[in-house]
Amino acid sequence: MKFGGTSVADLDRIRRVGRLVAAEVAAGKRVAVVVSAMAGKTNELVAWTDGAGAAAQGLPASDDEYDMVVASGEQVTAGLLAMTLRNMGLRAKSWLGWQIPIITDEAHGKARIDEIPPEKLAAAMDAGEIAVIAGFQGVTRDGRIATLGRGGSDTSAVAIAAALDAACDIYTDVDGVYTTDPRIESKARKLARISYEEMLEMASLGAKVLQTRSVELAMSQHVPLRVLSSFVEPGEESGHSSEGKGTIVCDEEEIVEKRIVSGVAYSRDEAKISLFGLPDTPGVSSKIFGRLADANVNVDMIVQSHARSEGAANMEFTVGKRDAGRTIEILRAAQAEIGFEDAQLNEDVAKVSVIGVGMRSHAGVAKTMFTALAEKGVNIQVISTSEIKISVLIDAAYTELAVRALHAAYGLDQL
Repeated sequence: MKFGGTSVADLDRIRRVGRLVAAEVAAGKRVAVVVSAMAGKTNELVAWTDGAGAAAQGLPASDDEYDMVVASGEQVTAGLLAMTLRNMGLRAKSWLGWQIPIITDEAHGKARIDEIPPEKLAAAMDAGEIAVIAGFQGVTRDGRIATLGRGGSDTSAVAIAAALDAACDIYTDVDGVYTTDPRIESKARKLARISYEEMLEMASLGAKVLQTRSVELAMSQHVPLRVLSSFVEPGEESGHSSEGKGTIVCDEEEIVEKRIVSGVAYSRDEAKISLFGLPDTPGVSSKIFGRLADANVNVDMIVQSHARSEGAANMEFTVGKRDAGRTIEILRAAQAEIGFEDAQLNEDVAKVSVIGVGMRSHAGVAKTMFTALAEKGVNIQVISTSEIKISVLIDAAYTELAVRALHAAYGLDQL
């Protein structure tokens, strides 16, 4: 069971989490619980690191000490939930990442899990103890705390489930995966099932329900995954425990009726980089994206086109807003070697995407998308596609309009 920040935002909510955990124990299940920091706590800790660290002093980032600070939020929640469960008469013990251990690589701030030896955890659970685990954190092989990136508690939960050969329930502030964000489109519908592939695309394209890497890991390790609401009392919907609720994330073969489009996702965390006057010669793209890869900058949409001048090209690509300033600095520092004439940054953009495994066997999906946006006067700046998704980059001001238009165009309000 994994509980996000809003689910553990205060002591009352932690007590409700305790009741949900107790219901699973009463149903005869061995339970491990992964918790996030209380809502808003990680942002506060990050702000402190910005004030004390590189941002304040103009110095290189101390990523290992950043991790030391921001990992503390989950430690508080784990301890509080373990105390709450004990006060309910249950056996519980809190675990930090290094105590299990959750062994990661050394990419501080966005570490990846290398290994989770399950023996200690499994032994405690076999003895009837509820394991309450601090999410979002692990430990490098040289003993330093490392964090898994924002939303990393989802990845912690799936990785621990895989290590224990268990199913994984993700409890959040919504009662499942919806066709789009219900805060933007009131006609959004909850999906009973969604494929790993669709969920992976939705997560990577801006849906906040699950972290991308957690879905990736669930798919590769075949971890049964379910999204549920933590804002109910045990038994409110199903009579006992949590059976029959939420959205199941599963293999495509387990979905009987495949929709052409399952959802519309959006992300405002985008920045567009434009490079003008690039030499139109082999190796230029390698110079650009090689440098960004070395700096751990993740690049998303990429479009190259011919420039007006002979032998030159223009290129546009997107990165996360947090990496935007650093990306421009890296490119301008290498301008002479790469050979471009000018670079521009635009952070006033948003990415809107439609996702569905049914796209593989149906024509006309792109036409529907472009027609719907054109009718609303939404201009498309960049397009990218995969087998089961189409994404467009648009002016951020049109995000909500575009989401609602596409949701209606594909009949998602009629499911």
